[in-house]
Amino acid sequence: QVQLVESGGGLVQAGGSLRLSCSASGRTFSDCAMGWFRQAPGKEREFVAAVRCSRASTYYAGSVKGRFTISRDNAKNTVYLQMNGLKPEDTAVYYCSLSRVPGEIYVPRNGYEYDYWGQGTQVTVSS
Repeated sequence: QVQLVESGGGLVQAGGSLRLSCSASGRTFSDCAMGWFRQAPGKEREFVAAVRCSRASTYYAGSVKGRFTISRDNAKNTVYLQMNGLKPEDTAVYYCSLSRVPGEIYVPRNGYEYDYWGQGTQVTVSS
């Protein structure tokens, strides 16, 4: 089994920044991807960003591209989401996830492609 624990959420004003962290423990995989999804109240969960565990490729949702940066520290088995230029519409619970979809180029971006999920961390952006 894999355990994913998110941290770093909080309340921030519009235009501010936050960095989310997701620490993975338990079983490890050499070929994987880690991603962030979010879910706002009354809305469906949506993809935010993901990175191959090899760090060869990343992929971003159009709504966050240029503002958010995903990175991975393999030594710490941790993935980060640096969020800059936050907007009120970024308010949501952010979930870390791990995918066992193999490959180096393709970055999984659908929820069904992910096998493990964290409990989520709340991000609230005030206007």
